[in-house]
Amino acid sequence: MKRILATLLAGAALLTAPVADAQRKRDTPEIKLAKLLEGRVAGKPVNCISLSMTGSSQIIEGKAIVYRSGNTLYVNEPRGGADQLDDNSILVTNTFGSQLCSIDMVRLIDRASFFPRGFLTLGEFVPYTKPKKAN
Repeated sequence: MKRILATLLAGAALLTAPVADAQRKRDTPEIKLAKLLEGRVAGKPVNCISLSMTGSSQIIEGKAIVYRSGNTLYVNEPRGGADQLDDNSILVTNTFGSQLCSIDMVRLIDRASFFPRGFLTLGEFVPYTKPKKAN
């Protein structure tokens, strides 16, 4: 019986080792954002972006929301509530008109339970574009 228990414990330790290693090597939000923006140049921040031109959004956990509009990535680091951002968040925005602006609030809904998780207040949108190649 002791031998079976020792074998089970050793097996469990081996199974959890890759998980612990992966958690140690997980990129920080700053590194994730830097990788996403690699090769791009920041432009002048804007207060609003057109929702009709925005194709998708991506959450950088605890840091920012990145909106894709054509070849431009708009990075929004919320003025408040960014610490609540994670991959389990559904972003719900109530806009007035066809633009998402820095004065808008975004409600967060838990992806698994669909319960409200809080809200955040958007900041300015910083456009990042790839520089044009010289001929």
